[in-house]
Amino acid sequence: MKRHVPGPWSDPQVYLLPNLMTAGNLACGFSAVVTIFAGMEDVGGGTKDFHLAIFLILGACFFDALDGRLARMKGQESMFGREFDSLADIVSFGIAPALLVMDIVLKSFDNRLGWTIAFIYLLCGGMRLARFNCLSQAASEAAADSKSGVKDRDFVGFPIPAAAGLIASLTMFMIWLNEGQKDLGPWRYVLLVLMLLLSFMMLSEFRYPSFKAMNWRAKKSLIWLFVAVLVLVCAVNFVEFVPLIIFLSYLIYGLVRPWISRKWRREIEDGLDDEVAEEIAEEEVVETGDTTTESTEEPSI
Repeated sequence: MKRHVPGPWSDPQVYLLPNLMTAGNLACGFSAVVTIFAGMEDVGGGTKDFHLAIFLILGACFFDALDGRLARMKGQESMFGREFDSLADIVSFGIAPALLVMDIVLKSFDNRLGWTIAFIYLLCGGMRLARFNCLSQAASEAAADSKSGVKDRDFVGFPIPAAAGLIASLTMFMIWLNEGQKDLGPWRYVLLVLMLLLSFMMLSEFRYPSFKAMNWRAKKSLIWLFVAVLVLVCAVNFVEFVPLIIFLSYLIYGLVRPWISRKWRREIEDGLDDEVAEEIAEEEVVETGDTTTESTEEPSI
């Protein structure tokens, strides 16, 4: 009988605050699914239910952005958190948007066509999450072997939270243009094409910034803080179209990113200019060297 060898999965590290945010993400996703089913059964059209479902999907995006940020700030990244986050994401950003579009848009087409398009989006989203976990694990193992501490901060393919946010915000925008009516008329073809486009983009090789390297110690951080607060205030006050502009800008940015200069990319994604970036890179090399020396003398458990 093969002897059990303890590994990282035998005693997973479960950190309270990041996983609490992930639980909030899952709660929003589950509530969105329940609300969408309630809207389907409402003989009055269920427009209010679908508005609530859209807000819940956007709320899940907020919680998803917080859990990773908190984990990195506190040094509490773990394999358990990564897997838990993916399971929550497939509910909040896979199932919920697929059901939303399937009822509002695709039910006016042939049932088989509507089901197929919604499932293609869900399938691509699940495969996108699986690939992300594989790449993250491979990067972690490579960094541990080389002890370089260098990690790829880009997303390969369009992230599924952003895809769900774009679908939800565009649906809200179209309902607003249609004066609150769930029957979108010709506008439904836009969502139909968008579902297929996002399915392709999630599995594509386009690289999107994760903004994990955003340095709040830089002098320009005050400007970026002001911009972030301004965008948040506008998104709350003009929720009908500002979230759509944000998610659509992110989608387009990944497409044109290869043609943007390195200087502009650093300022946009990291909040740094070239001089500050070089100084921080030198500090990271020194810190990594110190950490490497310590780890060889006293390995961490």
